[in-house]
Amino acid sequence: MKVIDHIAKAKKSLFSFEILPPLIGDDMKDIFSTLDPLMEFNPPFIDVTYHREEFIYLEKENGLLQKKTISKRPGTVRVCASIMNKYGIDAVPHIICGGVNRQMTENALIEINFLGIDNVLVLRGDPLKTEKSFFAKKNGHKYAIELVKQVQDLNKGKYLDKNLERKNAPLFDFCIGVAGYPEKHLEAPNIERDLFFLKKKIESGANYIVTQMFFDNKKFFSFVKKCRSEGISVPIIPGIKPISSKKQLNILPSRFYLNIPNELVKEIEKAKDKKSVSKIGIEWAIHQSKELKDSGIEVIHYYTMDKPENIYKIVKAIY
Repeated sequence: MKVIDHIAKAKKSLFSFEILPPLIGDDMKDIFSTLDPLMEFNPPFIDVTYHREEFIYLEKENGLLQKKTISKRPGTVRVCASIMNKYGIDAVPHIICGGVNRQMTENALIEINFLGIDNVLVLRGDPLKTEKSFFAKKNGHKYAIELVKQVQDLNKGKYLDKNLERKNAPLFDFCIGVAGYPEKHLEAPNIERDLFFLKKKIESGANYIVTQMFFDNKKFFSFVKKCRSEGISVPIIPGIKPISSKKQLNILPSRFYLNIPNELVKEIEKAKDKKSVSKIGIEWAIHQSKELKDSGIEVIHYYTMDKPENIYKIVKAIY
């Protein structure tokens, strides 16, 4: 079922969450151990992130360095298929621009459709750690809006290879999610310009928005108001992540361009150990979630980041 259909049919506020594929060497047992406790709350869908290639340099016997490409968390689509098979709920694979070309994207979408997956979350993705800015692969997409258009082309029966197009062929029918940034994307000059491009993604066929994490609900409510004033009428799903370490006070604002309220910062700085930090982060996320739910938000989306026990405590208190 499509994400937007889950939202339309919901009689109460829903919750969803996002997981990472297992690291190389791990298996689906690790994923299932993460998911099993959260199944208690009947999530309508689960997002599975996609992680692009990375480069490492190996020293050869002659002292020269050899560049090697690795993928630390492969298997996004296979994880989605396993989730749907085991739990009978919808999985939403992330698809990104980085590290793939248009043909690779089309091949992935054909496989996703073949498996009966109805939803995709379309993202540009981050630059490599070795890159100062994002660079598209040759014959790839530079912007998420281009990826949205490719998904929509397949929804209309348009393939890169025109020989694949035929009369009466079954059309794809992907529900397309895109990212939204309550405090603007870090590369955008201002929130107004960011909203301009977000609206373009919606006009190109995106069906719903999932926001970047935020720690001040006022930022989210303001973002929604601005979206509606710009004519963006699709569902907007807030993304929540509990802080779990003091390091995140510096890492999250710089990496995701967001503000952490001073009240939360002070509480975390006073914490004596990591367990205390996690407790503060969970309590803050519970407060955020309750306010969002009371305001009539249809779905709250949680970023697990390999910390399912924290999400369990939050959802247990809310749902």
